[in-house]
Amino acid sequence: MARQKSRPRPESTSPTPFDQARDEMFQHIMRCEVIGAEPDHQAEWFNDTMPYLAERFPELGEAKLAELRALGERFAKPLKAAQPAGSVA
Repeated sequence: MARQKSRPRPESTSPTPFDQARDEMFQHIMRCEVIGAEPDHQAEWFNDTMPYLAERFPELGEAKLAELRALGERFAKPLKAAQPAGSVA
């Protein structure tokens, strides 16, 4: 039998600060029940939470924080109900 060559294992990469902030924000959104809240309550929650995340992850610039908020707002929106196939929009 031929001997198999041992392959070097790929090095695992640690998550970026943006990935960590995104994951933490998503956890907070679920824990604080932001999903399904009224839009004005969601906006208030994001207004309160984004400065916290900016302080927690100072390496994120304004552009990354804006991108993070956009992801969070999209994550917090309720799912659109699928329309039946025969209905007309």
